[in-house]
Amino acid sequence: MEDRNDTLSPAEARDPGERLGGDRLAGAPVALPAFDLPDHGPGKREVDLYVRTYTTLLQSSGAIGISSLEPAHLTAAASLHAGATEREPDLNAFIYSSQRLPACVVDVRDIVLAQSARGFARAGYRGLDGWQTVSAPGRRRRWLYDHDGTLAAYIASASDLDDLVPTIVAYQIEWNKMHRLLAADRPLAARVGSQTAEDRLTPEELEKIRRALLLEPDDWARLLGVWGDHAEQNLARIAADRKRYTLQMLGGSHLGYARITRQWWAPANRLLHDLGFADRPVYFISSNTHSIVNVLSGTARRRKEELTTFVRDHGAPELRDELARLEAGESRSSWDNLLYFAARSSFAGPQREEARRQRTDEELAVGIHHLEPAGAVDVGIQIVELAKLNPALFDPRLTEMDGDRLDPRNSDAVIVNVNYPLGLAAFNIMTQVGMSTDQLRGVYILGKAATLNGRIGDVMISNVVYDEHSGNTYWFDNCFSYADLAPFLVYGAALDNQKAVTVKGTYLQNQGYLDFYYRENYTVVEMEAGPYLNAIYEDLFLRRYPVGEAINFHTHLPGMFDLGVIHYASDTPYTRAQTLGARGLSYYGMDSTYASTIAILRRVLGRASSAAVASGTAWGNLHP
Repeated sequence: MEDRNDTLSPAEARDPGERLGGDRLAGAPVALPAFDLPDHGPGKREVDLYVRTYTTLLQSSGAIGISSLEPAHLTAAASLHAGATEREPDLNAFIYSSQRLPACVVDVRDIVLAQSARGFARAGYRGLDGWQTVSAPGRRRRWLYDHDGTLAAYIASASDLDDLVPTIVAYQIEWNKMHRLLAADRPLAARVGSQTAEDRLTPEELEKIRRALLLEPDDWARLLGVWGDHAEQNLARIAADRKRYTLQMLGGSHLGYARITRQWWAPANRLLHDLGFADRPVYFISSNTHSIVNVLSGTARRRKEELTTFVRDHGAPELRDELARLEAGESRSSWDNLLYFAARSSFAGPQREEARRQRTDEELAVGIHHLEPAGAVDVGIQIVELAKLNPALFDPRLTEMDGDRLDPRNSDAVIVNVNYPLGLAAFNIMTQVGMSTDQLRGVYILGKAATLNGRIGDVMISNVVYDEHSGNTYWFDNCFSYADLAPFLVYGAALDNQKAVTVKGTYLQNQGYLDFYYRENYTVVEMEAGPYLNAIYEDLFLRRYPVGEAINFHTHLPGMFDLGVIHYASDTPYTRAQTLGARGLSYYGMDSTYASTIAILRRVLGRASSAAVASGTAWGNLHP
């Protein structure tokens, strides 16, 4: 752990003369000078200008044109949209945005945002029950489409605006670039617009379109792959029209975010009471809704033959190749990771209702309960009763180094696992969980992040977090280290003693901005840790979380609960090609995801088992 006086927050690092002398106490004020870097081009000032621009414009009672935000977007010079000002389309940014917007966005004209159904109804949108529920592959958010050009989105926190607005702006900029390029060749644009199901575009014509769009063959192949069967229809729409999206925020308030989060948590709180879990020890995990269940339930592992056949018959080429290498003993990867990855697609088929019912029954039999979200907070919840788990069904990596020590059946504890939220929603979620129990034994945060010093697939373990929302810098003893992750990583590296910065949005960083943080050794760029830590602060102290302070958790967390923060690298923003717009984690993200999951569960089960032994509890015997 770094010495307390040698670790500077970004606010302090700008001017050593503004640092406070001596050993700062938790809560000591920290000066907050500006830290944009003019000599490196656009920096934080330009990003802040962009945020203020769309925040103030959305206060209007009417719709605003997305084009009015384009100048601020271009000035901010986002690293994820490095080609924004170029004539050629920036396919990385366009695909990144496409994967975070519903496919119907190609037909949309107007986008409306609200915190709740009442918010939509008050603005005159009373028939949303009849709209189609749509989704985006790369971002969990509740969307509804009226099939007449209007798309509605529920907003769960201010971070949804910081995420959604730049995504839409980037999408429109790149769409209109491609429109201009196609429109410049009128015969080609006419041909693209005239194609029908009986008169499809020929390979030669598609190649001509590629050249007109100034796209490299690899980029063109990626674009067609993302669009799939709708590729030619989408090209026709691009050729026909430029995008002029409008955006409107239908009211809302700060308390509104807390209100909708309370409504989201209410079913989980009822279930905890109905099952008699309300006073039990709680281990809170923010991760996903697949890896923990897979590791604990054995559902996928017992279907090895079925899932192997599924991969052979329906798997992507990379998955079939990996299966062949595993069967030949030529791959270092885990068989279980392949099964877990295949299970998601296998159970998702339209004719798989009975298989999904069986899976649910198997999970309930070992104490795993699922709660699907219904409102604006699109975050699934799982409640796991440790006493009902069957160690014989565990992923072998969970117990292979500990044997019977990780047997949770004598524990009365429960795990509450949530599908990791976006940004500030984490604060409201952690607050609701903390308000519902005073038996919190551990908080474990697992999420994706950009890395400034590693590679995609590496795992970063931070013990310092600077939160841009509050300006607070948190120091804490991360309960995880290199030794906890390294044995379970095959391809990535485990990097501990890192420093993380919680940013406001994926599009809200530029090169000067990242340079500043990297110079101060902040190497992990993520969105949830800061809000979680702000909520934890309010569970430890008698006041609301402060603003712009240096906070030392070392002397406060021990004896209260365990704290662990793990991120796996999904982006390397210093390398323009290495973003999730350029490539996805796909199957190869399983290595870091499951190594992290195994580490978290080993920590939880070890502590729960030790606590049961220390207290002399025989919960498993009392409740067979």
